Amino acid sequence: MHTHSREVDAEAVQALLAAAVAAPSIHNTQPWRFRLDPDSRSIEVRADQGRVLPRADPERRAQCLSVGAAVFNLRLAAAHLGWTPVVRLLPATDDSDPLATVRLTIAPVADGQPSQDGLYEAIERRHTSRMPFTGRPVPEPIVTEMITAARAEGAHLDVPDIIGTRHLLRLTQTAETRNAGHPDRTAETRTWVTAPGADTSYGIPMTALGPRDASGRMPVRDFTRELSAPHLPALRFERHAQVALLWTARDRREDWLRAGQALQRVLLTATRRGVRTSMLHQAMEWPELRAAMAGSRQRCCPQLLIRLGYGPDGGWTPRASAIPVPGSAAGPEPGALM
Repeated sequence: MHTHSREVDAEAVQALLAAAVAAPSIHNTQPWRFRLDPDSRSIEVRADQGRVLPRADPERRAQCLSVGAAVFNLRLAAAHLGWTPVVRLLPATDDSDPLATVRLTIAPVADGQPSQDGLYEAIERRHTSRMPFTGRPVPEPIVTEMITAARAEGAHLDVPDIIGTRHLLRLTQTAETRNAGHPDRTAETRTWVTAPGADTSYGIPMTALGPRDASGRMPVRDFTRELSAPHLPALRFERHAQVALLWTARDRREDWLRAGQALQRVLLTATRRGVRTSMLHQAMEWPELRAAMAGSRQRCCPQLLIRLGYGPDGGWTPRASAIPVPGSAAGPEPGALM
C-alpha cells in the first residue's frame, strides 16, 4: 500500500492513474486520457475520441459513465495519498474533450462527507462477473448501503420487486434480441472481443466472458455471436435475479458523469461487502427501451441496470499502462498521460 504523500512525484502519479484506469468501461474501451498540470496540481480527465462505440453509444453517454467511474477512482486514490480532491465537471476550455479536472488540495475534508472507508482497497478486487449467481438475495442492509452510495454522488439506485425485475429483464432481452439482428452493432461489439494472447490492453478477452443462460431467463450479452471461437457451455443462471436500476433526474453530460461516479461508488461498496456485480446495458442502447426502463418513476433518466448477487469472482480484463508518455508533433501533448 502506498504511504501518504503530498508530493506530486512519479510514484504518486502512478498510483493515481493506476486507480483511475481500473474503472469499468463499456466493452473495456477505456475511453479516457489524463493530463497532469504540476503547477495547479490538477489532473485533467479527457475523452478519448479514438475509443468510441458509434452504434451502441452515439451520444457518448456510456463514455461519460466510464469516465465518471475513472474520476471516482482518482478521488479515492487522491484521498488515500493524503490529498483532498476537488472535482470540477465539464471545465470551460477551448475544446470539448476535457470532461473533468481533479485538483489535489490539502484542504480539510468538510464535515458531513460520506465515508469512503475500504473503497480504495476494493478497487483492485472489483471485477465484472458474468457467471451465474447463487440466487441468495443480498441482505437489506447492504442494499441500503448501495442505495446510499448512489445518493452520495447525486444519483438514485432502485432495487425493484420480482414483478419490476421481470419487467426490466424483459426490456433488456428485447434489446439483446435487437442487437443480435443488427449486423453493424454485432460487428462493433465483435471488434472489442480479444483472442487469448492478443497484444492489446483494450477490449474483453474471451477468458473474461461468461456463458449463456440455459433457461433463457437472464439476458446476458452474447459477445461471441458469429465468432469462429469455442462457446462456453450454457449454464443455468439464478431463477430469481436481483437487479438495481441506476438513474438520474436529468440527462445532461454532467448527469452522466455524476452517474458514472455513483456507479463506481456502488460497485466498490458491493465489492467491499462481498457482493458480485455485472452490468446489463443493452436496453440503454435503444432510446425507446431506455425510456421504458423508467416505468412509472417521475423525472427518471435510466443510466444502467446492475445485476447483483453472490457467486464466482469475475474474470480479469486488461488495462492500458498509466504512465507518462513523451510529447511530440504527432503524439500526445507534453504532460499528457495515457
